[in-house]
Amino acid sequence: MAKKVVASLKDKDAKGYAKVIKAVKSKNGGYTFREEMVPLDMAKEALKK
Repeated sequence: MAKKVVASLKDKDAKGYAKVIKAVKSKNGGYTFREEMVPLDMAKEALKK
C-alpha cells in the first residue's frame, strides 16, 4: 500500500513531499506516532504544531 502512495506522489507535475513523523503523548502516558505527507515548503510548519 505504501508503494502505491509513493508512486503516485512521484508524478512529473508533483511538488516534492516530505514524510513528517511526530511522537504524540496519549492520555495514558504512552507515545504514539502520527505520520503525514506534506509538501517540502510546509514541512517545518508541520513540525512546529
